[in-house]
Parts: sequence; structure tokens; C-alpha cells
Amino acid sequence: MRDTLAMILAGGVGSRLNILVKHRAKPAVPFGGIYRIIDFALSNVMNSDLTRVAVLTQYKPLSLMSHIGDGSAWDLSGRTREVKILPPRTGEDDSDWYKGTADAVRQNLDFIESRPSSQILILSGDHVYYMDYKDMVKYHRAIGAKVTVAMMTVPWEQTHQFGIGILDDQGKIVDWEEKPKKAKSNLASMGIYVFDTDYLVDSLKKTTETDFGHHILPKAMEDGHLYGYIFKGYWRDVGTIQSYWDSHMDLLTPSSGLDPQTWGVVTNLEAGSMPCDWPPAHVVPGALIRNSAISAGCTIKGQVINSVLSPGVVVEPEAVIEDSIIMHGCKIAKGCTIRKVISDKYVSFGENGIVGDPGAQRPNSDFPSHLNTGITLIGKWAEIPPRATVGGNCIIFPKITRADWKTNRLPNGSTLKK
Repeated sequence: MRDTLAMILAGGVGSRLNILVKHRAKPAVPFGGIYRIIDFALSNVMNSDLTRVAVLTQYKPLSLMSHIGDGSAWDLSGRTREVKILPPRTGEDDSDWYKGTADAVRQNLDFIESRPSSQILILSGDHVYYMDYKDMVKYHRAIGAKVTVAMMTVPWEQTHQFGIGILDDQGKIVDWEEKPKKAKSNLASMGIYVFDTDYLVDSLKKTTETDFGHHILPKAMEDGHLYGYIFKGYWRDVGTIQSYWDSHMDLLTPSSGLDPQTWGVVTNLEAGSMPCDWPPAHVVPGALIRNSAISAGCTIKGQVINSVLSPGVVVEPEAVIEDSIIMHGCKIAKGCTIRKVISDKYVSFGENGIVGDPGAQRPNSDFPSHLNTGITLIGKWAEIPPRATVGGNCIIFPKITRADWKTNRLPNGSTLKK
């Protein structure tokens, strides 16, 4: 695998994650208590014996760059190992920002050509999965492909979100639709591609088109060079609030197949307040924890049910957390009840509040396509006053203080922002 160069696309806005990406890039969003989303791609790279990686960043990259550091956490630092951060080369008008997946790679052809390689492995930085890329690269070479796309079957109702392909008996893709309204197949692209380096460089130099799914892959299919690699493990695009919440519920369901520890997923323990900075979790007598993932540094005096808690969360007596994702350093005061909530870091929940209504029917009035299944979303550093009642499908923006609350009630589907 030393002659394969990996490129991780990590520059998208990720707007469907709403306020979770207000202060960070989508791949830098925390996941599963102690990880960030990009840890899955980086760990797959490490576990597949790849030694050279480029991470293409763009939107709010600082926390992501800090997290990656020199790559030592994933054994990507040394004389023959490297991880390079490649931001767009923007001018004053941002005219050179990456305009799409293919354009991002095109803007870094000099990087590719300066590092001799037989294949380029192109990955997304915002998917949760385990894959040994060696198997896919070996398949690509054995079948004589110029381009190979990792694919898996998805529910028919989700096909409009993906590139959809039809394969012949030899594995060649003979029909391709990018995010079709009515798909002919439910075999979907995972956004993982292997290109022969010469073919990729030549293809990108011949055209100014910007997207792999819309432009480059259909042309490769026309040329007879596009093949599919069928993947059957766990994979999820966590690009929406619903899929982000669903994947955390998968984390708590042994039969789901999502198992970061068994997969060998690692994170950068030296970046920010990570588990190495925290003492073991403290659970006092009388507290209740059921089917939950509790990180180091948590103090549990109340009840935590079917939830994921990041380091440093404090749950006071008589407080209840159910079906929720609570990130680093949040404080849940005495008697507060939280149900089906995603809370970003350092949120303060006041005493005797009721936050979340899983049965809410009214979608969020400002972002109806983002929140419509009863999840409530709370931004970083927000304050929720004592005895507040917050409904379902609600959004509380980052840095909301108690002074920003006009009343103690936020009805279903509401948004609170400055």
C-alpha cells in the first residue's frame, strides 16, 4: 500500500448538521463520546497500512487541523509517513475555494504529481464505518479498472441522497445516476473511490467540471473504465441530525455492527480535553445507568438511560437523561429531565427543567427539513434557565444566556437565537 496515496475530502459545509457545524468543520464534530467523525477515515487509513495522506480542508478548519496535528495519533508521522493539510489557495474574493469534490483534487494535482503513486484513494471525512482499503485496492488492480467505486445497498427511500449504479456480471458499472428522484437500483456509492493515478490526473486536466459523482464518474463509465466494489459492513453518512442521532443509537445496539473499539478507531488524545486529561467516571451510590456509554471524567448522581455522554458531563441527583447525546463538559442540574436531545459542549441545564419532547409533531419552524422527528438540538455554551420547558424539534443556538430567554417556555418546533 506504500504506492497508494490517500486523499480525505474534509472541506464541506455540512449545513444539515445545523448548529453543530456553526463553529467547526463537519468532520471535526464529536462522535461517540470520545471521537470525532474524521477519526473513522483516519483510523481506516492507519489500519490499512497506508502511510501517505492528504486532508483537503476548507470550511472552519481550525479545530480539525488542531485535532489532526502531525498525524502521530494515527502513526502518520515520520520519515516515510505523512499527513498533509491542503486548504484551498484562496484569493481575496475566495474565487479559488474548492467548488466540488473533483475541483478540490484538481487544485492539488501538484501535490499528487510530487508523490509518485500507482493509485489514488479518495475518501470522505464525514462517514462512520470500518473498511480495510487494501481489499478494495487489490480488487481494483485485479479487475483492471481505471476507477473503482465502493458501493452498498441502501433502503429505496434513501436512494435520492446517493449516486446510484447498476453493475454487469463482471462488476463493471453500466448505468449511473447521481441522486435520482426515482432510482433504477438501490446500489449506492459510498463516496470512496480508487483511481489509477495517471487516469485521474489526465481526467482532471482535460475538464474543468467540478464533481466526481456528477461529472468524472459518468465519463469513466462511458469510457468503460468504471467498476463497483461491493461493501457489506456497517457504514453511515452522518450528515444529518437524524442520521447523527441514529448512529449514536446504533452505538448502543450491539447487533448494529458499529463497534469503534473492535474496529481499532483511535483519536488524538493530546488535542483539547480528551480522555487522558480526565479521571475515571464517578458513579455515586443510588445513581442509575442503563444501556449507555459514559466517558471518563463524568459524574453521575442521577439517571442516564440509552444515552452517550462525552468526558466531563455532570448529572446531578434526580436528573434524568434519556435517548440523548451530551457532549463534553455539560452540567445537568438537580431534577432536570432531558429526552431525545443532542447537546453540544459546555451547555448548562438549570434545575427542574424539562428539555425535549420525543413525541413532538410540529417540525422546527426555521429548519423543518433538519428537525422533524422529535430531536431537540442545543448549541455550544448555551444556558437553559431553571424550570424551563423546552419542546421537541427545537433549536437553541450557541451562546444563548439566561438573559436571552423572554419566558421559560420554548414550544415544540421553536428556535431560540440572539
